[in-house]
Amino acid sequence: MKLSSYLKDKIIIISLLFISYLIILSMLIVFKIDKSLIIAITLTIFITILLIFTIEFIRKKLFYDDFLNKLNSLDKKYLITELLKDANFYEAEILKNSLYEIDKAMNEKINEYKISFNDFKEYIEMWIHEVKLPISSLILINHNSTQNNKINYQIKKIEDYVEQILFYARSENAAKDYLITKCNLNKIINNVLLKNKDELLYKNIDIKLENINTYVYTDYKWLEFIINQIISNSIKYSKENPYIKFSIKEINKTKILSIYDNGIGICKSDINRVFDKTFTGKNGRKIKSSTGMGLFICKNLCNKLGHKINIKSEEGKYTEVQIEFYDNDFYSVR
Repeated sequence: MKLSSYLKDKIIIISLLFISYLIILSMLIVFKIDKSLIIAITLTIFITILLIFTIEFIRKKLFYDDFLNKLNSLDKKYLITELLKDANFYEAEILKNSLYEIDKAMNEKINEYKISFNDFKEYIEMWIHEVKLPISSLILINHNSTQNNKINYQIKKIEDYVEQILFYARSENAAKDYLITKCNLNKIINNVLLKNKDELLYKNIDIKLENINTYVYTDYKWLEFIINQIISNSIKYSKENPYIKFSIKEINKTKILSIYDNGIGICKSDINRVFDKTFTGKNGRKIKSSTGMGLFICKNLCNKLGHKINIKSEEGKYTEVQIEFYDNDFYSVR
């Protein structure tokens, strides 16, 4: 709180006091009061006014400076009501009580939205699990017929989009819907390949596995979904003589999974935006089914799991997605 700002705020009061003093001074002169008494009265008035303004300024400065410092130091500004010291003047008491009531009303409204959101999330998850049953049945019905490859492919796409909705709903929830355990990476990758075997065979995509028989700390289902999204993109954007290569390397206590394909790649102008929500880019605009949500959800899930994900690519040549896994010590201190 600045003295200049305080005085500027009090300019009307100061002006009125000065006018009042001039009136009093005029009356003293008219009544021919001794000059020494006039000087004494003037000094008394000015000292009294100065003390009043000084005491008020110091009290307000201490309170508001403390208030602003605490507010600026907080990441969650709404917690300021818990840190304010007791008010020692009326305006501060009004401010503190008002902030408390505002904070209370806000929390009540947030709780209403949380309940509404959780109810909606639970319904979405229940609906997804229900709709997956007829999708799985359709896949089984059409699986043995070579004439229905295109139907199977479209059903698989529907299944992938349903999975996307499920994991998006889970990733947006503040609660931890995942469990970090020691998982067999080779098993996860093979499960994902098994899910995509029809599409891989249909497009004659060769699979190369290099040194992936290792364990990483992650959530089994979430990582399976992440890898499935990456493979789906590799299949979607494949070209002639396609292949997908899985390999892993270890640097210090970090294991890095590389998923490399020789597909159409990503143009240089798009590479820094591929994890943005709903961003489809140059290649995505060529394919009407692209939503731009897959990699966004993967990034979101990786952040929650404590993994790092990044993409390297060259248009017309390759795309490489890397996922970094930390050892158990990383999760024990989180």
